[in-house]
Amino acid sequence: MCGRYFLHSTADRLTQLFGEMPMPLLQPRFNIAPSQPVPVVRQDANRQRQMVLLRWGLVPGWSKGPDPRYSMINARAETVATKPAYRNAFRYRRCLIPADGFYEWRAADGAKQPFVLRPRDRAPLALAGLWEHWHDDQGNELESCAIIVREATGQVREVHDRMPVVIAPRSFDLWLDVNAQKPSPIETLMAAQQMPDLDIYPVSRAVNSPRNDVPDLLDPVEAGT
Repeated sequence: MCGRYFLHSTADRLTQLFGEMPMPLLQPRFNIAPSQPVPVVRQDANRQRQMVLLRWGLVPGWSKGPDPRYSMINARAETVATKPAYRNAFRYRRCLIPADGFYEWRAADGAKQPFVLRPRDRAPLALAGLWEHWHDDQGNELESCAIIVREATGQVREVHDRMPVVIAPRSFDLWLDVNAQKPSPIETLMAAQQMPDLDIYPVSRAVNSPRNDVPDLLDPVEAGT
């Protein structure tokens, strides 16, 4: 699962990773939570990259609209191609979700300790994502997204059993290409992606509240504090 993450890279740094493209004005975020607007990179109708803000928590186009009972912030890599809520987006509307790292929680002594997981070289990540467009008969519209997660490997398994799928820059074009509709190459791509070397350390439980969104959340603490 990936339920919180952070993004504080500058626009120049994101341009270096994703290339020149239209993008919104971004503020540094240190505790991005479900239902909030998040930046995603996708292709437009002319197959050009763009960065837009979408609601984190996918709302299927066939649904009645956002439902607080179903957050749908994560889609499992093992079932994303077949599950009705995600399969059309997986086939036609893939995106990349920039992140400088993410948080996970590990149970310890009857409580859950939050940990930061961030690349050791501090380079931003491109998380595999899906996006969807919803509208109703009254003219209301909403674009939303979800992060694809897989079974954890390597260092991440020490903290959690799931982790986001990270797409390497060499695979951006294939992932974003809406014409690459056959699922097999994309599923192979997801399975082949590797998480970079990470720094993993405990952080304050202040991150538990999405109202807290300050750089200090990334400071290491003694476990249990």
